[in-house]
Amino acid sequence: MTAAQITLPPAPTGHEEEWRFTPLRRLRGLHDGTARPHGKVLVEVLAADGVSVETVGRDDPRIGRAGAFTDRVALAAFAEFDRATIVTVPREHVATEPTVLTLRGENADGAAYGHVVIDLQPFASATVVLDHQGSATYAGNVEAHVADGASLTLISLQDWADDSVHLGHQRLVLGRDARLKGVTVTFGGDLVRLFPHVSYTAPGGDAELLGLYFADQGQHLEHRSFVDHAVPHCRSNVAYKGALQGKGAHTVWVGDVLIRPEAVGTDTYELNRNLVLSDGAHADSVPNLEILTGEVAGAGHASATGRFDDEQLFYLQARGIPAEEARRLVVRGFFAEIIARIGIPEVEARLLATIEQELETLA
Repeated sequence: MTAAQITLPPAPTGHEEEWRFTPLRRLRGLHDGTARPHGKVLVEVLAADGVSVETVGRDDPRIGRAGAFTDRVALAAFAEFDRATIVTVPREHVATEPTVLTLRGENADGAAYGHVVIDLQPFASATVVLDHQGSATYAGNVEAHVADGASLTLISLQDWADDSVHLGHQRLVLGRDARLKGVTVTFGGDLVRLFPHVSYTAPGGDAELLGLYFADQGQHLEHRSFVDHAVPHCRSNVAYKGALQGKGAHTVWVGDVLIRPEAVGTDTYELNRNLVLSDGAHADSVPNLEILTGEVAGAGHASATGRFDDEQLFYLQARGIPAEEARRLVVRGFFAEIIARIGIPEVEARLLATIEQELETLA
């Protein structure tokens, strides 16, 4: 589809269900077409052996195979990008090191648009890291095609500077017996709004979506996910955890799972936990589960938002640990489960170090 063929829906007003949590005035025009297209986000590549990374024009036939984007910002980004980055892992190739794409913003004064395609061919296995850094006003889309029997770990790190705005969409398509581990980690940025969308083309697909976020004063971090079960005998598991502290810190998690009538044997679960560390911070958590067949293997969701567990704090302090250190230990333990499931030691170490920096301001 060419840019000229794309018809944008009306700009959101904030009254729509999918936009009601998002402060539109802080999007710098990414949502209504008034953004100035003068920004730049550069892509730096460190490819694993056997993995090819190309920069191509928007007319490359491999672009757009994951299906049409429906969100207005995602459609605008699809219409505006000039060059796309395509990562290809050939059939049966097992990459032993991650392929890292560093998306580095030069400034946040103007909007930048990007597009990444990840193509895992049958029975291939790879880890791809999208590392977002620098200052930017950025709208970007990611397509991932995980073919039959292939396995992808996709890690998206939002380590932006404090002045950045990032709206991102992922279309993640799984073939027969394909495996996906999608990890989203958000610490930086003024406003970040991310939306992974998972779909299946054949039975046996297995998707795990993990998320971790930490919002400070004034930050708005919004994570939405949609898992579309439209074929039989597939699995999904969604688990996001977040902490927030400081006046005006706001996190949003919205998890949607749809089990269509033909998706018999589906096994799905979604979970969100939020730890509020100070007054003036606010977390919204909305799990949604729509089941249109009675023949499922399992389906459920859970959500909880609260402050420190007084019993945990008392237990630690009773053993001589000072109150401030006890609070930090509780936060570390809160995030430990998600971090341990990432499976990439370098990424896990970086996240632990970032959490330590966040905890330095914890009173």
